[in-house]
Amino acid sequence: MLEELRRLIAHQYEAAFCVLAHCAARCPDALWNAPVAKYPFNQVLFHTLFFADLYLGVDEESLSRQPFHLENQELFADYEQLADREPLALYTREQIALYLDFCRRKAATTLDEETEPSLCAPALHPGRNFSRAELHVYNIRHIQHHGAQLTLRLRLDSDVDIRWIGSGWREPNSSP
Repeated sequence: MLEELRRLIAHQYEAAFCVLAHCAARCPDALWNAPVAKYPFNQVLFHTLFFADLYLGVDEESLSRQPFHLENQELFADYEQLADREPLALYTREQIALYLDFCRRKAATTLDEETEPSLCAPALHPGRNFSRAELHVYNIRHIQHHGAQLTLRLRLDSDVDIRWIGSGWREPNSSP
């Protein structure tokens, strides 16, 4: 049963990340810095990936010590996503693609390492008073929430056709 649960969660993470990849790939240049609600399109992508990264980790303290964060400090600067203030940083398509690839790999690795005791253990994130298993579901819901905002913005502002995306989606002419 544990293997089936890990497989199911992994597929749902991948499907959610595919939606974000689709949004990033299909976003016209004119919309990249345009608002989605009150934040620029690229900031919504980064915010979504940042919290996916955070919740895939054990706790908040370990986030900045990851090799990816140490090697890409310009992405994280002062960790404004964790501050109680409006974010200011803007991100390039390349930075978003790099971070998305990292989050995809982190999700797969994290789920491979989950055990029944780790999934039943409390989530060690402030304000998240549930198990690590539920934190994965919560994380996927957060990614899907912002994916829906981004796809709606693309449809309304640029008439980009958004179809249902599963975990195997790839941008046409992209490598496997």
